[in-house]
Amino acid sequence: MSVCGCSFHGMEVDKMDENDWKYHGEGNKSLVVSHVQLSRVLRLLKYPAEDSENPPQTAEQAFRQIQNIVDFSSNVMSNLLGEKFIHSGEVVKLPLEFVRQLSIKIQHQRPAWRCDKVMDIYSGCALCLPNLTSPALHQPTHTPPLCIEIKPKCGFLPSPKHVSKDIKTKVCRFCMHQHYKVANGKWKRRSLYCPLDLFSGNRQRMHFAVRHLVEEPQNNFKIFKGGQCIYSSKEGSDDSPDLNCLLHHLRPYFMYGNNRINSHMTSKAVLSDFIQVLVNALLSGGGGDGGGLTDRRGESRSFCEASLFNKERIRHGSQGLPSDSVLFRILQTQMLDTLDIEGLFPLYRRVEQHLQDFPKERSRLQIDGPYNEAFLEKLQKCSSEDDGSVEYAAAKVHQYRVAMTAKDCSIMVALVPSAEEEDDDEGQRRLRDFRPPAFSCSVSILDLDPKPFESIPRQLRLDQKIVSCYLRTGGALPKGSLPPLPGIFSAAEREECTLLFHPM
Repeated sequence: MSVCGCSFHGMEVDKMDENDWKYHGEGNKSLVVSHVQLSRVLRLLKYPAEDSENPPQTAEQAFRQIQNIVDFSSNVMSNLLGEKFIHSGEVVKLPLEFVRQLSIKIQHQRPAWRCDKVMDIYSGCALCLPNLTSPALHQPTHTPPLCIEIKPKCGFLPSPKHVSKDIKTKVCRFCMHQHYKVANGKWKRRSLYCPLDLFSGNRQRMHFAVRHLVEEPQNNFKIFKGGQCIYSSKEGSDDSPDLNCLLHHLRPYFMYGNNRINSHMTSKAVLSDFIQVLVNALLSGGGGDGGGLTDRRGESRSFCEASLFNKERIRHGSQGLPSDSVLFRILQTQMLDTLDIEGLFPLYRRVEQHLQDFPKERSRLQIDGPYNEAFLEKLQKCSSEDDGSVEYAAAKVHQYRVAMTAKDCSIMVALVPSAEEEDDDEGQRRLRDFRPPAFSCSVSILDLDPKPFESIPRQLRLDQKIVSCYLRTGGALPKGSLPPLPGIFSAAEREECTLLFHPM
């Protein structure tokens, strides 16, 4: 096990101090702390709290698990999504005393509903990554960078060939899942965001999608300023995020526009400028020049009947995504799921049955990795016809797992305000195709862990629950759920009208 030297920038591992690190956030499987000065984070594994006394795996297994995440990201996902978007990081071995003290220090900052799991304090293994919320490319003296994290979710509808319920070809998974989450009390109100609008490549639809992410962020949208989270949703809480507070943060970044009224820039204009910059970044190549526009996949698969976007509003047809944009690469990878969970499940069963009869085959079929070139080749060279073999079934399962990772990844867009006279930084693409302010932007993809083979039956059960809940209610929301907000944007529009009549 190597101790990482290079990316720790001369930090001496044996002199690590828990006070140099602070709680950053956590997901279902891991917890993240960030360094208070250096642009670095550590990702540590989590266990169910009942296992806290006796760790469920050895230090070697923990190391292997994290190394698998690194290999999957650097050998498989980076090939499919584009190296320029991926930071795979490396496994580091930390002093156990440091990890124990760190765990004590951050415990009170963790959200209560996450505390059913505890941080791994036994293996000393962690994943060291760049801190994408505070990019190293800006001068500390200047305006702090804005970083926007988006979890876009699945951007296409399945083909009717493999689904048992016709509704799945009309209403997207995210929109159906929203109804299920509200019905189960996970969220108090439904998000009106629809991934198909974001992935459409049509600027109006994308603007519409981002606007709804801002209005109801849930866990799909966060904004960081200088590394601090300034805008997000609290799970299970009735409070809607504070938009006035967000406007207060955003205003200084967007004061240069030519739509000021008596030098007071309206709230609507600030939000609109912000969304425009974000959409530009998502359509840019994130470094390099804009690629050719893609051909559309069948139009029918890119409109969701639950989206409130009015198709008639589209003035200039559907543009499609530029082929070097982050959204295009993510969507292509998601579409490796050609069968939907329903079409895939019989193939999963074929593999599972085979492994029950021949357990040693697990490593030949690379069910748990290693995630290397051979793994990538298996899923890329998979034949289009099912020959009844276990190899074919395993390759389809691999494709599905990779697609699941792409459906669950996050995009981080870092916007660094550029002073007018500064030269373009090499590799930092300027978003210059509209009026100032100018930003250098960099786009990254994070959360690229492999999805376990064993989670597939659970996926099928969840899919069935979501679909039957949607069909049962006919898409109507349960009683007691809060209506969507009356739209902060319409409030901003009202504010606009009053401003126009100020005496000059």
